[in-house]
Amino acid sequence: MRETGRKSQITLQAQGWTDLAAIHWNHEAPNLYELALSRGEGLLSEKGALVVKTGEHTGRSARDKFIVCDKKSESAVWWDANKKMTPDHFARLHDDIRHWAKGKEIFVQDLYAGADKTHRMATRVLSEYAWHSLFIRNLLIEPDEESFASWKPELTIIDFPSFRADPERHGARSSTIIALDLSRNLVIIAGTSYAGEIKKSVFSVLNYHLPEKDVMPMHCSVNVGRDGDAAIFFGLSGTGKTTLSADSERALVGDDEHGWSSDGLFNFEGGCYAKLIRLSAEAEPEIHATTQRFGTVLENVVMDGARRLDLDDGSLTENTRGAYPISFIPNIVGGGCAGQPKTIIMLTADAFGVLPPIARLSAAHAMYHFLSGYTAKVAGTEKGVDEPEATFSACFGAPFMARPPQIYGNLLRSFIARHGVDCWLVNTGWTGGPYGVGERMPIRDTRALLKSALSGALRHAPMRRDPFFGLDVPEKAPGVHAVLLDPRAAWRDKGAYDKQALKLLRMFEKNFEKFASQVDKDVLRAAPSLAAAE
Repeated sequence: MRETGRKSQITLQAQGWTDLAAIHWNHEAPNLYELALSRGEGLLSEKGALVVKTGEHTGRSARDKFIVCDKKSESAVWWDANKKMTPDHFARLHDDIRHWAKGKEIFVQDLYAGADKTHRMATRVLSEYAWHSLFIRNLLIEPDEESFASWKPELTIIDFPSFRADPERHGARSSTIIALDLSRNLVIIAGTSYAGEIKKSVFSVLNYHLPEKDVMPMHCSVNVGRDGDAAIFFGLSGTGKTTLSADSERALVGDDEHGWSSDGLFNFEGGCYAKLIRLSAEAEPEIHATTQRFGTVLENVVMDGARRLDLDDGSLTENTRGAYPISFIPNIVGGGCAGQPKTIIMLTADAFGVLPPIARLSAAHAMYHFLSGYTAKVAGTEKGVDEPEATFSACFGAPFMARPPQIYGNLLRSFIARHGVDCWLVNTGWTGGPYGVGERMPIRDTRALLKSALSGALRHAPMRRDPFFGLDVPEKAPGVHAVLLDPRAAWRDKGAYDKQALKLLRMFEKNFEKFASQVDKDVLRAAPSLAAAE
């Protein structure tokens, strides 16, 4: 265990953290295991993972997230997607939570968010639970001895699940609250045991500050080929971002959050937070192996009486998760950094079954689809969803974007042009019909298309222009049947395809109305054209 000096303890006292029963500084996994188990926070699995339950909250509480609106943030934050909190409400919340902590034990982790030494943020996390302390230790980056000697917190996160917010006193919606003061780099999380709130709060803070440094924050995975060619994979949940970036022929930089600077790409994290429901050793052996290791934290995973895991059991939640250091994955890029990307892949799972399996994007097309952030829910996944339902999440991560989407879109477009990056839209959804009629895009064909795109083999392939979406689609690709490349040809009922494509096209148009006045004309020209299709 790395000891924290007297200076840090004095800093905590100066910030109003007094009369604490104990401060557990920077404990490593063995100590945190012992404390979590002795305090009844979790159970030990048969193979050594720490298994915990998060209670009422088994996912993020998006409606309970607030950002302090002050003189600086008022004109900088994207208030269309973020809720306002007054400085007075935040101050009362901060005072009350420090008073509430008197006489209690707290766990402190001093870590870095960001593998790039120029742009990393020293992050201190104060936790009520030992397992939350282990969780964030797995997810962020431990300072080495040299950097720890001069380590000073730039971001502080206070994470106390047992504290309950008072809506009237604290300006909350309920007893749960995630409050960010971006001017002071201070985050308060209360009323929820779901540890993902800590991880995503770090991401939200970095998303706010990094664009000012000409750094593009991204909700994406990154891998690197044997020749050092880096690739970015954007995509919402269910599109295959984690699965497709895990490639035996390419090394993983990270699976979820990265920055893109003039020096290249860098992981924000030092670990992974993988969805585990129905995970199999055959389909994803590397991730599955992490569930059998000491040090991994498993959220809401069901065990039997012999402490054997049942990853197929979603009785607690479909959002079962595992948090582990990225070093638990065998094929990784040490140091969490890579050079400038050669390729960008934007993933979508089109449940309408009308988008091509792959299409080339110009810089303007890339910005359009990045701002759109399209995927689709399938029928039956949620109550009341009887047919495919379009989801548009700007920048493939709208809930975590503190600034207006065009800020990130313009950065993306600038970097694409600056470094000559090839961009592709890849549909991992349905073909031959919508969900319930067609079939899921065969993963072997998706991987074959990705291999051709990443190698550059598709760059000079003959292309046809998709009449509905205005995208350039390869007419042929190695190892892929030509019919699959033409989604209309894969449908038996061509008229039904046309109706479905027009329906999705109109959704794109409607969604993009909010960005129309904020982007250049060439981005607007890159939009699917209803007039051209009809």
